[in-house]
Amino acid sequence: MIKSFVEEFEVKEEKNLKSLTDYETFSNKKLLDELRNKIIQNLIDNKRDGIITSEYLKKEIDKALEGYDLSVVERSYINTLIDNEINGCGPITELLEDPSITEIMVNGTNEIYIEIDGKLIRDDSISFINQDHIIRTIQRLIQPIGRTIDTSNPMVDARLKDGSRLNAIIPPLSINGPVLTIRKFKKELISIEDFLRNGTMTPYMARFIEACVKSKMNIIVCGGTGSGKTTLLNVMSSFLSDDERIITIEDAAELKLEQDHVISLETRRTNYGGSGEVTIRDLVRNSLRMRPDRIIVGEVRGGEAFDMMQAMNTGHEGSMTTLHANSPKDALNRLETMVLMAVEIPIKAIREYIENAIDIVINISRLTDGKRKVTSICEVVGFDKDEIKLNEIFAFKQNGLKENGEVIGEFILNKATPEIYEKLKSRGITNLVDIFE
Repeated sequence: MIKSFVEEFEVKEEKNLKSLTDYETFSNKKLLDELRNKIIQNLIDNKRDGIITSEYLKKEIDKALEGYDLSVVERSYINTLIDNEINGCGPITELLEDPSITEIMVNGTNEIYIEIDGKLIRDDSISFINQDHIIRTIQRLIQPIGRTIDTSNPMVDARLKDGSRLNAIIPPLSINGPVLTIRKFKKELISIEDFLRNGTMTPYMARFIEACVKSKMNIIVCGGTGSGKTTLLNVMSSFLSDDERIITIEDAAELKLEQDHVISLETRRTNYGGSGEVTIRDLVRNSLRMRPDRIIVGEVRGGEAFDMMQAMNTGHEGSMTTLHANSPKDALNRLETMVLMAVEIPIKAIREYIENAIDIVINISRLTDGKRKVTSICEVVGFDKDEIKLNEIFAFKQNGLKENGEVIGEFILNKATPEIYEKLKSRGITNLVDIFE
């Protein structure tokens, strides 16, 4: 890598260009984009073996800008863009570095969306030269972790070195061109205090969830895509004690547990020969031989649900997992379907299996205003006409919207004492008296 060219570009007005967002203040945006594209294309066309030196890069930029009447700030902007291409991750370099951005979505050369505070915003200040430019950026992102993407391997799902989750798909699978999605990893882990401060749940709910985790209840966290399931699972894991052997199993490791005795397992995709795949189900089966006190599965989506239920039913209490569903009832219905994918047994037997295994189902949702809320906490309480019966303990009720789009609602506590309360008391939980008695 060369030394940052921007650092060597000493001009008195450079301090005025705080970030690429200053792009919005330029009057000749089209010209600046054309110059950026021209310089990058020249660098590609005149490929050099070895390292690109600062001197060579400066010469190429000066040559491209010759004859153009640009301000010092505009020249600095061009140099920042080129520096990002050489030393960073192309046009999305600053998006990746911005802690306020939680997700980046590249749908096309001029169609980039970002998520800030749960809301999707189109960012028109950023663009790619062409589809090849997007693919080159994807390759640069995944190359350090030993992954590749091309026409023979047109889809990749990977965890970047900072923990961010990357998904990319290119033609021929993606008809409209390459698509890149990056769910960024937050360097500062969210705590239960953050959830309370943001209104994601109430102190009563937090105390109840903590009690369920500490007393080794088997818990499922459900919700839609981007609702915060993994984040909630991370927060719940903070209630685990240091004297337990915890095994986490994920497609791409996102859980960050702070306990001392944690074993993290991650799946493996097939190699170029079509072999070598290790699935979630393989890892769940293997984890049972590793003497775990707790098993935490990042997400169940297939036959591994059966093995997870087996673990919960054979002494591995306190296990936790997530799955995609819009409500606790939908979560149990999906669980039935996933178990059927693994074994062919009567549906009644499957429901009995699930009823014996699961204690608590927690639903978290991203509301229309972008905020996350724990919208339901239910206990599994047996059967009602051959259907698994759920008793809702806590809920969030939406009552309307403010003029600015903010959701109006309230958290509700079921007046009836939950059946699980006696089980919690029998396991030494004594700090819920003010909630349920």
